[in-house]
Amino acid sequence: MFKSLIFTVFLSIVVSANLNAQAISPSSQKQSNPFWENVSFGGGLGLNFGNGFFYGSISPSAIYNFNQYFSAGLGLSYAYLNDNRNDYRVSAYGGSIIALFNPIREIQLSAELEGLQVDQTFLFTEGNIKDNYFQEALFLGLGFRTGNVTIGARYNVLYNKNRNIYGSALMPFVRVYF
Repeated sequence: MFKSLIFTVFLSIVVSANLNAQAISPSSQKQSNPFWENVSFGGGLGLNFGNGFFYGSISPSAIYNFNQYFSAGLGLSYAYLNDNRNDYRVSAYGGSIIALFNPIREIQLSAELEGLQVDQTFLFTEGNIKDNYFQEALFLGLGFRTGNVTIGARYNVLYNKNRNIYGSALMPFVRVYF
C-alpha cells in the first residue's frame, strides 16, 4: 500500500509538472488568474533504510507569495517507519501552516505549526502494544536561500523528549518551491 501511495504521488507530480510546463497561448494569457501566479508548490521527500530499518516520508505544500518578503501556506505530511531491529512501527499523518519571511533575498526565517496523528505499534511475542496520540510542533527556522532552494535548521519550541515522534528539537531542512 505504501509503495502504491508513493507511486501515485510521484505520478501526480510528474503529470502536474508536465501540464504546467506546456506553452500558454497569448489568448489564454489574458484569462489567467493573478492569484495562481503568486502560488508556489513544493515540499519534501524522505527516505532512509538499512538492515531491518525503513523510513519514508512525503510532505507536499503550497504557499502564496504576498510580496518578495512574505509568504504563507499549507502543507500535508505522511511518514512511515518500520524498525524490525526493535520491533517497532509508526505511521504519522497530518498537516501544517507555514509562514516564510525573507528580510533579504539570501536569508529566510520561518514559522511552522504542525499537527500529526501518530499511530505506534510495539511488536512483542506476548502481543502488540499500540500507542496513538496527537503530536503538536511549532518550528522556528533560519535558512540560507538561493533561487528556489532553502537550506537551514528549525527548532521545535514545543518539543517534549518523553513523547515526541522527532528524535531532537533541532532539525535540518531543505525546502524547495517552484
